[in-house]
Amino acid sequence: QVQLVESGGGSVQAGGSLNLSCTASGNTVSINVITWFRQAPGKEREGVAAIFLRGGNSYQSDSVKDRFTISRDRAKNTAYLQMDSLKSEDTAMYYCATGWVNAAFQADQYKYWGKGTQVTVSS
Repeated sequence: QVQLVESGGGSVQAGGSLNLSCTASGNTVSINVITWFRQAPGKEREGVAAIFLRGGNSYQSDSVKDRFTISRDRAKNTAYLQMDSLKSEDTAMYYCATGWVNAAFQADQYKYWGKGTQVTVSS
């Protein structure tokens, strides 16, 4: 089993920044990636950013590229999502997820999910 703990959500004005973190614990040898998904009311879940823990390869969705940066501290099994130039459309519940996956933004590949942290951006 793997447990995920998220932190760092909150409310911010448009143009502002937030930093999310997600720490995995437990059987971490069974995971190879930590990914952030988000879901806004009435919208489908969207993959936002992913980072592979061993090689450090990272991916961002087109909607956040050049604004969001994902990084990781491999020793701490923690991924960070630095979100800059936030827009109102970034408002959503953000979830981190992990597992042993091949496709970073394919949600059904993820076995473990965090409880989510709310990000609200006001214009």
